[in-house]
Amino acid sequence: MSRLTIALIAHDLRKDDLVDWAEHHQAELEKFDVVATGTTGTRVLERCPNLPVTRVKSGPLGGDQQIGALVAEGKIGGIIFFVDPLTPMPHDVDVKALTRLAVLYDVPLALNRATAELLIENLGR
Repeated sequence: MSRLTIALIAHDLRKDDLVDWAEHHQAELEKFDVVATGTTGTRVLERCPNLPVTRVKSGPLGGDQQIGALVAEGKIGGIIFFVDPLTPMPHDVDVKALTRLAVLYDVPLALNRATAELLIENLGR
């Protein structure tokens, strides 16, 4: 049986929050294959060196689109994306495309810590 893949993404001002969350949930995350956008993945690996994380490009350089492609291919079981709703993003269209694909393909999408808690508790069931 193959393992579910979970994607980790965070906007710049939310990276610390996501890294803290990932460290707190490292044992749960080890049950999944983890893919993350470039900088977020690097930061998670610094705090969770034993967690195998596959890194794609940074979000603004196409990482959001790479994860969106994995969603469209049915290779992502859940996305944890800590968004910063108050800072304009130059790659906002990529973020919107990724969230649209998550909705279209019925992939659980957590956009903050509260929904990330619900997702990690229930995704592996």
